[in-house]
Amino acid sequence: MNVRYPTPLRPGDRVGVTAPSSGVDESLRDRLQAAVRTVEARGYEVVVGECMDGTGHVSAPAAARARELMDMLLDPRIRAVVPPWGGETAIDLLPLLDWDQLREADPTWVVGFSDMSTIITPLTLMTGIATIHGNNLMDTPYRAPEGLLTWLDLALMEPGTAFTQTPPNRYRAQGWDDYSTTPDVSEFTLDTPGRWTRLDGNGDVRAEGRLIGGCIETLCNLTGTPYGDIASFATTTAPEGLLVYVEAFADDAAAICRNLHGMRMAGFFTNANAVLVGRTRAPGIDSLTQHEAVLDALGGLAVPIIADVECGHVPPYMPLVNGARGQWCTPNTVMNSLRHSRRSCARSPESPRWPGVQRAGRNWTSVPSLASSPAISVQTPGSVRVARSLPVPAQ
Repeated sequence: MNVRYPTPLRPGDRVGVTAPSSGVDESLRDRLQAAVRTVEARGYEVVVGECMDGTGHVSAPAAARARELMDMLLDPRIRAVVPPWGGETAIDLLPLLDWDQLREADPTWVVGFSDMSTIITPLTLMTGIATIHGNNLMDTPYRAPEGLLTWLDLALMEPGTAFTQTPPNRYRAQGWDDYSTTPDVSEFTLDTPGRWTRLDGNGDVRAEGRLIGGCIETLCNLTGTPYGDIASFATTTAPEGLLVYVEAFADDAAAICRNLHGMRMAGFFTNANAVLVGRTRAPGIDSLTQHEAVLDALGGLAVPIIADVECGHVPPYMPLVNGARGQWCTPNTVMNSLRHSRRSCARSPESPRWPGVQRAGRNWTSVPSLASSPAISVQTPGSVRVARSLPVPAQ
């Protein structure tokens, strides 16, 4: 199965807004309108669906939510679909979606994180359509810190475009903005320094593969089902291996440990060349931290495990593309390549032309430092790009 990339967004295109999980309470509708205006300011027409009610934990009955999502994904005038945010039980939509129709349809960008992992990750696994794990609509008014991009930036890129994302090495340690009192807030409060943390050992790392992953608390419920069959995806679409990313929202370390053990035993990390773990504020327990929970469950994979990546619920947000090729180096460098082919976007570290890099198992460990700052370089289909912070291979 080949990965398919949706057509880039163009001015005048429609962006559909629907809530496959939780809707928006009336007290937060001003923020919703601010988010819609942000998208409209980029030149797009925004179509807000009927499934947006925020009085309960879901925006509408499952059949109505599934029908509205399908209608948007099959409407050729709608080129991207984004939810207001995640929620709790988007899982009830999965058996109601027409997966055969989605496989045959022209691909549409679907965006989101948190409970939206329950939709976008199966969409990539079951249809081969690339999806964007990135900021939801209610987060869209925030200006990305210098070096980072948003889902709107990724969704408009032409084939052949290359770019690099550089995390700011700062994050918000506590609290959230109150959208009911400051609906137009557009600046992140990044009050705490923080870099990526290697959990499995010391030294720099280089690894590559296709990106796939999402929220632990939601995806753990899909393992062992056709909707979470990463092992088959790895075999049919990514024989070169995967870069699997996971992130915890609020479950304590014991629950995350259990969930990751179960996901591993169900094949979620099959053919992983490395694991990226999002920064989290979720609590530990007296005898187990969140980092220790990850190591307890995944340390036996014998691949690099890097934590505190900006791919979770803690601002800021670094969008990742499910199904895209990626290359990852530490300290703090990932290359992400939206390519149809399986050819690497940089020379293989197995080559003697890549000095100072040694292959260990399915990961690459580099003796010298490979980057002075974190960076993600992304390429749309057909381009070749090496992140500017990477060493140039000897000729």
